[in-house]
Amino acid sequence: MRAAGVRQFGDPVEVLDLPQPRTLRPDEVLIDVRAAGVGNWDEFVRTGSWDLGIGPPMALGVEAAGLVAAVGDRVTGIRPGDRVTTHAVPLREQGAWAERFIAAAEHIAAVPDGVPFDMAAALPVPALTADQVIGAALEIRAGQTVLVNGAGGVTGGMLVQLAAYRGAAVIATAGPDSAGRARAMGAGTVIDYHQADWPEQVRALTGGGVDAAANAARSGSGASVRAVRDGGRLATITADLPAVERGIAMWSVQVIPDGRRLGALVELLAREVLAVRVSRQFALGQAHAALTCARHGANGSAVVLRPGPPMTR
Repeated sequence: MRAAGVRQFGDPVEVLDLPQPRTLRPDEVLIDVRAAGVGNWDEFVRTGSWDLGIGPPMALGVEAAGLVAAVGDRVTGIRPGDRVTTHAVPLREQGAWAERFIAAAEHIAAVPDGVPFDMAAALPVPALTADQVIGAALEIRAGQTVLVNGAGGVTGGMLVQLAAYRGAAVIATAGPDSAGRARAMGAGTVIDYHQADWPEQVRALTGGGVDAAANAARSGSGASVRAVRDGGRLATITADLPAVERGIAMWSVQVIPDGRRLGALVELLAREVLAVRVSRQFALGQAHAALTCARHGANGSAVVLRPGPPMTR
């Protein structure tokens, strides 16, 4: 089986010839991969910073979309031929940058016919992360004010969209090249994060600070908390929580696989409530270039690999 991954942690990504997937366990699903998501989180896997339960030589990748090839004998509601997507960790055998991928059935979500595989593959990690921040941690409700720091990236854009969908008034930080995109996603106000006093600008706009802040900017939680009102809430996806102050509740969020939650997000994508833009598609042999592109940013667009045959739907 052709795959893209590393022979040792820290090696450049290369094409690997791996054994065909083993026999499925009762709770597993085998996917013929049509597209696999690529994100900066895959760099953590490549370098050994994120333990996914297996070691090299290994295919990278933690999110994929495609057609169900086979199911374990205790799997219900999923059949061969179904269009699906998944974020599945710890890895059951190999990563998703491969022709075939084994995932736990509980991490699988159906993909409607109208949703392209590229979009379905790029959705799981950023959308689940954003939903777990906006919904589970911050519990955003209609009428609240929410700051999204780092709205220019794919996950930042998802944070904006989900906060706006819940009826919040969204203030976003982004660079000049991303400001228009952040507004189109639902931000009522966009502030240039290059301005050192942007947290104070947020406090002035809101009369004392936002109800909640979602930080997606590297090392950005310290600035984000300055924009939160006393007794407010902060969640970050960058593992850099500041010291507790002014009664502000804080969470550090790391994405958790959840097929049911992912299914709801796919439905929002199908209804065009959520949008994910895929601007770069790479063949399996270009996986190293794909990861480099994702690490350096693609102007708010997602990056995907296409390991299998040409897609027809």
